[in-house]
Amino acid sequence: MMGKKSYLKKLTSKFQIPSVNVGKELDGTTPPSVFIGSWNYPKVYAGPMITPMEGDTTIMDTPESWIANQKTQEDIIGYRLNLVRGKQLVGVKDLENGLVEKLQEISLSSNSIDSEAEFGGKPRGVSFSDQHPPHGPSALIEKFDIESVRWDRELEKVYYDTDLLAREAVMNLHQDDIPFSQIQKAFSVGTMGIEKRRRLVPTRWSITACDSTIGDQLLKEVKYHETVDKCRVHEFASLNNYYAVILLPTPWQYEWMEAFLHVLGREQIIFSDYEYYNGKKEYSRVGGCYYTCKMAVLEALAREKRQAGVIVLREAYSGYVPLGVFNVRENIRNAMEQPFLEFEDIKSSLNYVDTKLKLSVEKFIEQSDLLQDILRSRQTTLDSFF
Repeated sequence: MMGKKSYLKKLTSKFQIPSVNVGKELDGTTPPSVFIGSWNYPKVYAGPMITPMEGDTTIMDTPESWIANQKTQEDIIGYRLNLVRGKQLVGVKDLENGLVEKLQEISLSSNSIDSEAEFGGKPRGVSFSDQHPPHGPSALIEKFDIESVRWDRELEKVYYDTDLLAREAVMNLHQDDIPFSQIQKAFSVGTMGIEKRRRLVPTRWSITACDSTIGDQLLKEVKYHETVDKCRVHEFASLNNYYAVILLPTPWQYEWMEAFLHVLGREQIIFSDYEYYNGKKEYSRVGGCYYTCKMAVLEALAREKRQAGVIVLREAYSGYVPLGVFNVRENIRNAMEQPFLEFEDIKSSLNYVDTKLKLSVEKFIEQSDLLQDILRSRQTTLDSFF
C-alpha cells in the first residue's frame, strides 16, 4: 500500500493554483512570518515571508484564528499564496548573520512589520505541504530591510534568558497563552534555549518539536489524574474534514486514524499509528499530525484534570487541500471545546460515530492496532461487533 508521505506528495503535486505575481523588488509587510527550509541541513535556506499588502497582515500567518473566524479553505490559500518567500543559504549555528538577526526580530514581534526586499530573480512557484501552511513564490534574497520592531514581552523574556532550556521556554510560553504559531516561529530562528546550543531549526521540524515538547509535558501531568467516567465523543468538521475524538475511561493510550476519501480520485485510504501508556519511541509513521493531535487532546484533558484513552478518527473529503498540521491541531482543539456525548461503552460510541462517517467504522477497525486490542480485551469479536 502507498505510504502517507508518497500519497501526499502525489496529492500536492497536482495543485496548479496561481500565486501572487511580484517582481525583483517588493515593498510590503511581513505578517510577521519566517521560513527555514530543511534541504541541505546543516546549511539551510532561511528568510522572511513578505506580502505586497500593507497594514495589519497578521491574519496571514496566524492559523489559530482561521477556523475560529470561519475562514474558508479558499480564504486560507489566498492568504498564504500572497506570501513571497525570500531565502539565503546560512549555517544553522550562524545566528550573527545579518539576515538571521532580522529573522529573530521578526519572530519576536507582536505586530506586522513594514518590509522591503530585493531578490536575485523574479520569485516563482508555490509550496504545499502536509506539515506547514502553503506559501507563494520564492527567490534568493539579496537585500532586506524592516522597520523598527516592538517585541512581544513574553518572547523577549525567553530570548534574554540564555540559561533556560528550550523545552522549558516552550512550556512557559504555552502556559502564558502565547499562540502556538508564535512559539514555533521563535523556536525555529534560535531565540530559545541555552545560549551555546541555540540554532536555526527547519520550520517543519520546529512544528513537531513544539507539539511533542508540549504534549510530552502535558502527558506527565495528565497521568496523575483520574480517568473520565464514561466513554465520550467530541466532534468537529471544517475545511473538508470530519474529526471524531473518542475518550475512553482507561489510563492513557492513543490511536490516530485518518482516511482520505476520493481526494485524488476513487481512493479510500487509511493511515494510522498508536501508542500505549508508555508512549512511542520512534518517529510516527504518519508524520507531524500524530503529535499535533496528541497535544491538542492533552491540552483539554489537562484543563479538565482528567486522564483517558484516546481514539481519533479523521476523514478528509474530495476538495481537501493539505494546509499543514495546524489543520489537525485547530480542528481537534475545536472538537475538544464542543459539548460531548456520553456512552455506556465503546461499542455504543463507535456505533454513533459510524452514523457520522462516510466510510464504515468497520474499515477503521480493520486498519487499527490499538482499537482492535481494546475491542478484543472487551471480548467483542470484530465479526459480532455489528
